[in-house]
Amino acid sequence: MHRLWIGFVPFAVISIVHIVALAVGADAVAAPTKLLLMPLLAVAVFWGGRGSRWGLPYTLLFAAIALSWLGDGAGTFFPFAPTVPMMLLFFGLAHLCYIWLFWRTLAVRRVPPWAIVYGLWWGVLLAVLWPNLGGLLVAVAVYGLVLGGTAVAASRCHPLIAWGGAFFLASDTILAFRLFTPDAMPDWTSPLVMFTYCLGQGLIAAGVIVADRLRTASVTANPTAAAT
Repeated sequence: MHRLWIGFVPFAVISIVHIVALAVGADAVAAPTKLLLMPLLAVAVFWGGRGSRWGLPYTLLFAAIALSWLGDGAGTFFPFAPTVPMMLLFFGLAHLCYIWLFWRTLAVRRVPPWAIVYGLWWGVLLAVLWPNLGGLLVAVAVYGLVLGGTAVAASRCHPLIAWGGAFFLASDTILAFRLFTPDAMPDWTSPLVMFTYCLGQGLIAAGVIVADRLRTASVTANPTAAAT
């Protein structure tokens, strides 16, 4: 089983390189390594998912990774459009894929009571950022609902996915404060955004591989479970 995780090594290495580059201000390294993250995560999923049946879980996961890549490179791929709205668009679509995947396909439990913290998070975030959002208020509010929805849906799944959703939420929360209250955020929060982002995406991808294998094994052992 441990061989499945060999594919995550390149993603982990480039994540570390990217985060260190951000920390030391090496933009010439940080920019290209950022665009390598999601393709390498896709490679990791291809490797870890070998032997699995290609079905809806992997389709949604790869779609979310591809959309996240477009969000990461919004400023590079779409220089003619405002960067922040394009980021919100592509990451919002990625989160919708994750919600569908977690809620409808990989859920193994009801929403735990502690997940109410995500609803509180949304309200507090908007209340704090409200004066600085301007024309992006509605977009950020909707994106926050989708992001919180991903974390809530992830809480119903394998612990790796639940933790991944939490770290992804933390990443976008820090990023929101960096975008809309930059004077209040120290420089070290830039690498922190990417540390929590890479950790969140990596845990989600690993969790989907594990959850899909467990689900397949369960259905194989108990064919009547296929209906669920």
